[in-house]
Amino acid sequence: MTTPLTLTPGVGPDGAALLTVAGEIDMSNTGALAAALDRTPGPLVLDLTSVDYLDSAGLSVLFDHAERITLIANPLLTPVLTVSGLAGLATVHDGDPGLG
Repeated sequence: MTTPLTLTPGVGPDGAALLTVAGEIDMSNTGALAAALDRTPGPLVLDLTSVDYLDSAGLSVLFDHAERITLIANPLLTPVLTVSGLAGLATVHDGDPGLG
């Protein structure tokens, strides 16, 4: 069964591409996330503040784009991004999408 995931493209306050992600990111829906990231060229702010769960398959997709993404994470995800090493490769901000 596919886990609910919402991907909403947009533009951040600074004019950068923004992808707002909501729901759970797991192996059942990483294809949709990867496709959305692939469709957005250049630097990208990824707002994960409404993500409730992120598994290793989701992390793998994020690692593939680490050199060009800025992550905005909720307090639940911040330790996952840090322990996985992704926070050392991509810029990570806490909470507010306006920071991107």
